[in-house]
Amino acid sequence: MRDVAIVGVGHSKFGNRFDLRIDELAWEAASEALKDASLSAKDMEFVVVGCSGGWSAESLPAVICSEYCGTLPKGSMRVEAACATSSAAVAVAYNLVASGYVDLVLTLGVEKMHESPNPVQIEFIGRAGNYFWEFENFGMTFPGYYALHATSYMWKHGLKEEDLAEIAVKNHHYASKNPKAQFTKEISVETVMQSRYVAWPLKLFDCCPLTDGSAALILAAEDVAKKITDTPVWINGIGAATGTGNLSRRDMHLKLEYSGLESAVYAAKQAYKQAGITYNNAAKHLDVASVHDCFTIAELMAYEDLGFCGRGEGLKLVREKQTYNGGLIPVNLDGGLKAKGHPIGATGTSMIYSLTKQLRQEYGKIGGKEAQATIRKGRAVAHNIGGTGHYAYVTVLSLEKPQSGSG
Repeated sequence: MRDVAIVGVGHSKFGNRFDLRIDELAWEAASEALKDASLSAKDMEFVVVGCSGGWSAESLPAVICSEYCGTLPKGSMRVEAACATSSAAVAVAYNLVASGYVDLVLTLGVEKMHESPNPVQIEFIGRAGNYFWEFENFGMTFPGYYALHATSYMWKHGLKEEDLAEIAVKNHHYASKNPKAQFTKEISVETVMQSRYVAWPLKLFDCCPLTDGSAALILAAEDVAKKITDTPVWINGIGAATGTGNLSRRDMHLKLEYSGLESAVYAAKQAYKQAGITYNNAAKHLDVASVHDCFTIAELMAYEDLGFCGRGEGLKLVREKQTYNGGLIPVNLDGGLKAKGHPIGATGTSMIYSLTKQLRQEYGKIGGKEAQATIRKGRAVAHNIGGTGHYAYVTVLSLEKPQSGSG
C-alpha cells in the first residue's frame, strides 16, 4: 500500500445557495482545489463524489458534477453514508490511490438541500435509522434521538442546558471569523437559552442548520505529491464503523448508556492504531480537531468518544473552555456544523479542508490568527458521524508520513 497525501483543497460558501445548480456549486470548490494544487481537471484520474440525499433535482450527481468540472471521460462514482458521506468518499479515494489503481483523485462533497421543500428535507433526515420500527411506529425524529443522549448525559453527569449553550457560543464565535460559514454572527448563552425547544433539552440554537455547499480535496500518491507541493498533508489513519439502525439496540458492547456513540469509539481506535496514537491520551497527540456537532450534545460526546478525556469529563472541558484555541484541544475552529453549516454530503470534506489549512498554517488567512491553531505536533483529527452513530468515520491527518506499514 502506498502513502497518500492531500495536495489541494477547495471550499464553497455555505448557506442557502439558490444562486447555483449542484454542478456549479461543486465547481466552486473543485476549481479552488485545482488552483491550490496547480493542476487541471484533465489531470484527475478518478472522481469520487459524496452526495447523500434525494434533495437535489439530479439523481446522478457524480456524472453531472464530473461533466461540469471537466473530468470526463475519467471514472467516477457516488458514495453515500448519511452525514458521513464525504468522509466515506475520502476513504474510497484513499484506497484508490493507496492500492495503486490511480495516482490522483478528486474527492468532492456536495449537497443542495434547499432544492426540496423544507418539510421534505426534515422528513428525510428524521428517517435516519430504522424507518419502519422507530420512525413510523414510535415517531422518533433526528433531534429526538440526540435529545435522548442529552438527557442521559444530564442524568449521569450533571450536564445543564447552559453547558450545551456554551458549545454553541464557541462555534458561532469561530464561524464569525470564517467567511465561508453559513452563520457569521456571534451569539450569547442568553440567545441560546431564549430560543424555542426543538426536542427537550435541545433548543433551536443547539441544532445545526440545513445547508447547501461543497468542499473538494485532491489526493495523490507519494511520488506525485512531492512533485506538486512542498506542504503535503498525509492521511495517517482512517477508521470506520457502523452502528445498528435501532437506537433501542445500542450500547450492546461498550455500555455507554446513551451518553456516547459506540461506533465513534471503534472508528477512533482503528484510526489511532494506524496513526500510532494512544486512545486514552489522544488530545496530547493532536493540535486541532473537527468533530461532528450536528447538535451541541454531539460535540460533547465526541470529546469522550475520541479519547480526549474520560467519561463524564467532557463537561469539564466545556466549563473550563479547554476546546477553545489555546486550550487542551481546540475543536471546530471553523464553526463546526453548528454554525459553519452542514451540507450533509459535503461535511466530511469540509472538515478535512479546514484541518489541512490548519496544518499548513494557512487558516489564519481565512479566519485570522485567533482561529489558527498552534501547530506543534503536526496532527489533526476529523470525526464525522452519519445519523446518530449509524456510520462513523475518523480521519487522522499529519504533516509527517504514516509510520511504516500503517498506510
